[in-house]
Amino acid sequence: MASDLHPRRNITFVRPPYFIITGFIGIPNVKYYYIFLFFVYIVSVVGNTAVMAVIYMDNSLRTPKYIAVFNLAFVDLLGNSALVPKVLDIFLFNHNVIPYNDCMTFLFFCYTCLSMQSFNLVALSYDRLVAIIFPLHYQLRVNQRFMLSMIASFWVFTITAVLISVGLITRLSFCKSVVINSYFCDHGQLYRLACNDNFPNDVVSFLYPVIIFWLPLVFILSSYLYIGYTLVKVATLQQGIKAFKTCLAHLSLVVVYFTPLLMTFTLMEKIHPNNRIINLSLTSVFPPMLNPIIYVLQTKEIQTSLKKISKICQKSKMTIKSIPM
Repeated sequence: MASDLHPRRNITFVRPPYFIITGFIGIPNVKYYYIFLFFVYIVSVVGNTAVMAVIYMDNSLRTPKYIAVFNLAFVDLLGNSALVPKVLDIFLFNHNVIPYNDCMTFLFFCYTCLSMQSFNLVALSYDRLVAIIFPLHYQLRVNQRFMLSMIASFWVFTITAVLISVGLITRLSFCKSVVINSYFCDHGQLYRLACNDNFPNDVVSFLYPVIIFWLPLVFILSSYLYIGYTLVKVATLQQGIKAFKTCLAHLSLVVVYFTPLLMTFTLMEKIHPNNRIINLSLTSVFPPMLNPIIYVLQTKEIQTSLKKISKICQKSKMTIKSIPM
């Protein structure tokens, strides 16, 4: 009996002190791509900070819709700030060796923000659905308390889901390779390096894209099909166009966010690592850059608010200049 148990006592759990992130493979002058990501990041920070500031300063924008927009801008800012500076440090300054615990933290923040973007789009979709289909009941069904509760529940679910995936990775033993063929601590690339049973991670890798990306997309598309069907039946052509214009900003965000993301998570390991890096990096940095631009260009309330704040700033400058020194 003792001899049977002895081999089990010799089984060791291998947790490496670090991982090595490779980035692009065999592409010359790739540093210019990372410099491009840096400029995208700067635009994203300025744009999302401006949107958050406008919503905070203008009391007329304290509506359920703009609570969701504020949260979207916050998630975009947090996600980009967690990802881009670290990516630049890894590849522009050749710090591609990342400690184990830092890698888990990196993975957690990247996937939490990436997932929350999806659920933010669900919140905005629900807001548009009720506003157009049930306009008389909108204030009753979608108030500030309801929107805050919805967003809070999305945060709790997302953080719990990502913590489970990180927890499952910490149970893996890495005794073969510590090289991650990605530009960050990518869950899919990471758990496949394990040399012990990674079946639970396989389940998570299959299940999470369905729950976090496919189901929200199905809800969003279904809501807009229902909106379109209702407008065709009830509204005149002019009324329908006017109502649908309020959805253009949101639909633009949906296309920009979901197209490269679903390509990556649907193809999984079939996609070349370089293509995966391009898809995921652009999905991570482009929507946060475009979101504030789209909302400023296509949303009259924010345009009006910006003009109002600009006038107030100009008046305050004139008042300061008129004060005798």
